[in-house]
Amino acid sequence: MKPAQLLVTLLAAWAAVILLVMCAAAPGAEAATTCNALQLSPCAGAIIGNAAPTAACCSRMKAQQPCLCQYAKDPNLQRYVSSPNGKKVMAACKVPVPSC
Repeated sequence: MKPAQLLVTLLAAWAAVILLVMCAAAPGAEAATTCNALQLSPCAGAIIGNAAPTAACCSRMKAQQPCLCQYAKDPNLQRYVSSPNGKKVMAACKVPVPSC
């Protein structure tokens, strides 16, 4: 195989690997949501204080929606999920309040 052909073959292989990695990590991919309450840190001002939720907060709230029951069952987090401000943030972000 000529060096130019080898280079093209290697570049094509790397492009395929990169494409596979990007598809696996793409938003909306069928991968399971990683539950991490720290992902909701943009919502702290709205949940703890009385600030309006930001776009970043709502984006994270929607991404973490599958985890809200887990957070509601955690003694350290349940007061935030079930608080009046927590419910206001979910309503403002159009995320249903979990019924667990």
